[in-house]
Amino acid sequence: MRVLADVQAGDHRLTRRIAAWDSPAARRLLSAVADATRHTKLWWAAALAMAVKGGSRGRRAAAAGILAMAVAEVVSNGIAKQLVSRHRPPTEWIPHGDTEDRPDSSSFPSGHTAAAVAFTATVAAVWPWAGAALAVPAVLVAVQRINSGAHYPSDVVAGGVIGAAVAALVRAAAIRGRPSVRSRCRHTHATRR
Repeated sequence: MRVLADVQAGDHRLTRRIAAWDSPAARRLLSAVADATRHTKLWWAAALAMAVKGGSRGRRAAAAGILAMAVAEVVSNGIAKQLVSRHRPPTEWIPHGDTEDRPDSSSFPSGHTAAAVAFTATVAAVWPWAGAALAVPAVLVAVQRINSGAHYPSDVVAGGVIGAAVAALVRAAAIRGRPSVRSRCRHTHATRR
């Protein structure tokens, strides 16, 4: 029980510390991140760019990323938030006053972070360079969710875990659903006879 109280106290301290980042540069950057990720616009734009410019690998990465993002949103927003009722950080902890746009739903877990991690990790499995490029905005999403007062760090971590788990499941399903090289070779050899 003491461990849980210590984790909660650390979660609250870290929330206050990250929410206090109020430099003009941080405010501009995190505001742009919030705008870009509202309604998953950034991830849809990345998927479109990969599909148009990335050839067959880009199309596979985009499709897998969108699927993972959708599943992560269902798990985080449709299931987990319904099971865990947690109030968002108190508005008095957020010195810059960006709390008017916070959702009324449960704080736990961060659906934005779940979607960002699921999309990024799934894309990285198909196209590592694109995944590496997407990792920067994914991390910024997590930071922005805490800085804005929408989430505690533990909400963001839980969202990240959900996103990573969904990415692993989507990747496993894609591998399982794809015929193996050996079976394709046997099929090709058999049709040549």
